[in-house]
Amino acid sequence: MKGFVSPPWFLLLLFAVFFYGSCKEKSNDKVRVGFVEAFEDETIGEARKGFFDALADKGFSEDQGTLEIVYRNAQGDQGILSQVVSYMSSQKLDLIGTSTTLATLGVIQRVHDVPVFMTVTATPEILGITDRDGHAPANLFGAAENLDYIDTSFTIIKQVAKPRHESKVRIGMIYNQAEPQSVDAYNRLNRLAQAEEMTLVALPLNSSAEAQLVVKALLNKGIDVFFANPDNTVFAAFETILKNCNEAQVPVFTSEEGLVKRGAVAAYGADIYAWGYESGADAANYLQTKSTERLGVHLVQKRKRVYNKQAAEKFGYQFPSDYEGL
Repeated sequence: MKGFVSPPWFLLLLFAVFFYGSCKEKSNDKVRVGFVEAFEDETIGEARKGFFDALADKGFSEDQGTLEIVYRNAQGDQGILSQVVSYMSSQKLDLIGTSTTLATLGVIQRVHDVPVFMTVTATPEILGITDRDGHAPANLFGAAENLDYIDTSFTIIKQVAKPRHESKVRIGMIYNQAEPQSVDAYNRLNRLAQAEEMTLVALPLNSSAEAQLVVKALLNKGIDVFFANPDNTVFAAFETILKNCNEAQVPVFTSEEGLVKRGAVAAYGADIYAWGYESGADAANYLQTKSTERLGVHLVQKRKRVYNKQAAEKFGYQFPSDYEGL
């Protein structure tokens, strides 16, 4: 019959088409990486940049066509965060990166079959997500922070500010009651203040929208110094906090380098970009090996002492040579 292809040739043709398509698909194969942020913030954004720079350094980048990024930001809204997590769950992702505690909690509580690499997040113990044996969720990896470094940050106030005051230094602080690490930080700092013969004056709040009123209430209580602890609401409302404190001639100290860049006087804490890079390097390791055997949750490695030159000059503070001026 005219136009009839014998079965052997037909099968060979099908095989050739299939083989070509498979090779082409493989050559264009990309890894799909989701990334969830709880809110929009200049400082926190450095962690995301570090995360994807680490992936790029290992050959996974959009520019090279080897990576597809599925990025979502919850804009500080718990309802939107829930929607974001649902969306990520519906995608075929190789892994998910999370930035800040709220994003990590939101993802890890509902995603169990995809590796999650966290950054700018407290340790699983602080988050209360370990099992009875103290183990973190099996699919949780990346770099975390405990509260030990806050001790050093807090003592900067004693070294720099306390000598100016004859009576006990009154330190103001706000904390988010909904964030475990924020409450833990408050409890820890309260004990530290008492041990160092300083007074901690703290007020709770539930969102960054309340920052203006709460900070003014603290200033009306006659605080000498404000301490910006590692708290999502503090990050989001930092410019409001700084403006009100500067107007009242109250210096702001912190434990975050990013907030020093934005106007706080000094800090001892993690480099946010480097923190994201550490978690991204772990994620790249997984993508290369498809194994989590040597991965886990580890403490962030890079911390440093920094001060803001302009803020230090404004308040007449001087810092030793082991502090980096920004």
